[in-house]
Amino acid sequence: MSAVPAQSLPAPLRGAPAEAPARRLRLVPDAVRRRKPRIAYAIIALGAIILVAAAQLVLSVAMTQGAYELDSLRVQQTKLERDRQIVGEELDALQSPQNLARNAEELGMVPNTTPVYLRLSDGAVLGQPQAAGDGAAASGPLVPNSLITDVPLVNQPTPSDNASGGTGAGASSGADAQLVPPGALPTPDTH
Repeated sequence: MSAVPAQSLPAPLRGAPAEAPARRLRLVPDAVRRRKPRIAYAIIALGAIILVAAAQLVLSVAMTQGAYELDSLRVQQTKLERDRQIVGEELDALQSPQNLARNAEELGMVPNTTPVYLRLSDGAVLGQPQAAGDGAAASGPLVPNSLITDVPLVNQPTPSDNASGGTGAGASSGADAQLVPPGALPTPDTH
């Protein structure tokens, strides 16, 4: 369409035979009437806003709860890691050569001051074998280990044994519990 008013069109175009039905032009009123929005659309929009806000609130609470649970698990992991380190240090102290030597001497073993070696390639014995004397000077720890000073020896009762009525590492369970004589190796009860 053109911006030129319909009255100013040339006359030959007006009288031209029209194949299509002629359109009638009418004036547009000054005030355009608007339809009032329906109440259903307003309720749906308000419901959607409330639903989104509720979902956001639920997700926020869930995320906060997850953060508290994660923090609790991290604290528990830190505590368990400390406990693992403490138990590892205790195990290292019990596995130390000084502790093993102390326990071996307590059980009646004596160090051999003249070791003998066996060469596996030809089966030759290197050195002169001698029996270890009963009064062989116990080596004592050449390198002291302060971590094992409070560790009880094998034949000494521990505080947990005293509380339960036991008699130490060599004690047997039941009514026929016997003390292990000094210098003897403890044996487990078998059935």
